[in-house]
Amino acid sequence: MTTALIYLLVLLLVAAVVYLIAVFVFGRGEELAPLPPGSSPTRLPVDRISGTDARAVRFQQALRGYRMSEVDWVISRLADEIDQLRAELENTGQQSREDAHHG
Repeated sequence: MTTALIYLLVLLLVAAVVYLIAVFVFGRGEELAPLPPGSSPTRLPVDRISGTDARAVRFQQALRGYRMSEVDWVISRLADEIDQLRAELENTGQQSREDAHHG
């Protein structure tokens, strides 16, 4: 019984060491290079955010991280919505100016 317990503990220790080495060598599958401590890639214009601005947003990864595909999907949906709303707003403004000019 004691021998089996020792084998189990050694196996767990070896697995933990291999995991830590793999994480250190290969990282977490990040596409971007790590940023210097204290900096952030998250940037947005002060006003008039466009869909392109939303699509270009990048977030700093924390220890627990996040699923990049989910964040990218949300950003893409929000960017499309922003573009659509801006186009509708521009069309409405043009129609109002034309109506005021003709009327």
